[in-house]
Amino acid sequence: MNNYKKMDEQDLAVIATFLDRERILWRDEINEEYSHDELTVERSYPDLVARVVSAQEVSKILAYANEKRIAVTPRGAGTGLVGASVAIEKGIMIDTTLMNHILELDEENLTLTVEPGVLIMTLRAYVEENGFFYPPDPGEKSATIGGNISTNAGGMTAVKYGVTRDFVRALEVVLADGTILELGGKVVKNSSGYDLKNMIIGSEGTLAFITKAILRLIPLPKCNISLLIPFPTLAQAIRTVPLIIKSKAVPTAIEFMEREVILDAEEYLGRKFPDNQADAYLLLKFDGNSKEEITKYYDDVAKICLEQGAIDLLIADTEERSTPVWKTRGAFLEAIKGNTTMMDEVDVVVPRNRVNDFVEFVHDLREEIGIRIKSFGHAGDGNLHVYILRDDLPEDKWHELMNRAMNRMYEKARELKGQVSGEHGIGLVKQPYLKESLPATSLSIMRGVKKVFDPNNILNPGKIFCAP
Repeated sequence: MNNYKKMDEQDLAVIATFLDRERILWRDEINEEYSHDELTVERSYPDLVARVVSAQEVSKILAYANEKRIAVTPRGAGTGLVGASVAIEKGIMIDTTLMNHILELDEENLTLTVEPGVLIMTLRAYVEENGFFYPPDPGEKSATIGGNISTNAGGMTAVKYGVTRDFVRALEVVLADGTILELGGKVVKNSSGYDLKNMIIGSEGTLAFITKAILRLIPLPKCNISLLIPFPTLAQAIRTVPLIIKSKAVPTAIEFMEREVILDAEEYLGRKFPDNQADAYLLLKFDGNSKEEITKYYDDVAKICLEQGAIDLLIADTEERSTPVWKTRGAFLEAIKGNTTMMDEVDVVVPRNRVNDFVEFVHDLREEIGIRIKSFGHAGDGNLHVYILRDDLPEDKWHELMNRAMNRMYEKARELKGQVSGEHGIGLVKQPYLKESLPATSLSIMRGVKKVFDPNNILNPGKIFCAP
């Protein structure tokens, strides 16, 4: 049993000495949005929401919670998809959305220092206005940087630039006992002991609470060109991706999409997609300092695609041409959500040369099980986003078919030497599949790490794996 303390008015009174009462929501004051994330069906309200503005406030709250053994759930914008920010043990939810300040742009060291509540769209716009580029580009631009770090978010540019972990130089974190700790720094290289910073990244708030981040920037590429490439079949499109990678072209992004999802996005956005002649598409982006620099890359890629059966090549070399295409791609999740009554998702990652095997498996699976399944994803790094739709299925039938589909897909991912999650994390709902996919020794080591960081298991309990 977890035996967390049930919060009472005395706890509220103590916490109100740490931060202003108007930034505390207590029981009936808590809005419904705090009971769930973007997708997870599970609902659970915290007893108290603390809207913090500093590491010192977080430190005092955690020290008190650790002493009293009160569960603490971190929360940013609540855009997660796996229940990582749902307070299943109630207790205290720490909301970071007021910690939304950009603290320093260091042009000499090419770093940006931010608080965890800064939105990705705000961060990217700020650095680009100053001639710099923060490459990680998850689909949900209204997510916070703290949430992205907590899940090691990837996004569309991971093919060329990597994921969030590759752009975090340093973190300020608060440990479970309230200790404020700085990990990493502005240095480019570091071989000084265990890399605790990278251990925190992707830990979904279970090891420490992030209160500041120093991010790595690069110079802003001066131009970019997108290619929208229609194929007769998705199999032809997906099978072309390893050839593109092997050709030594360096696309910023390689996305795959099917016509049925594009139609959902057209309806959701109320505007037409630039092309509707094919059942499947690859969407590529190239960036660089001049059009001449990137022309050779996309010329080589165009030749490969045509050799593999592409119907056409649509070049978007201006913002006016490329923006509608990428806005449509960015709307896929919301468009699919709007097309059904409920859904659940899988974001497995497989080796790039096995993407087509997995996609074809999903196509066969939906026919076999008799449930609607839609997919899109990052073909260039093997990260698939697959959505199982409830539509008008009765509750019991929905759970039966959804669980069958989930089990089969994760089993297939393991067969293809893939992993449970490419970027959304494990949170609450993917734990059984993580347990099946990792060796017992790995899980044991993870639990040991958790025990060292958080001996009383107050930090986001019940997430990633069962408590030690």
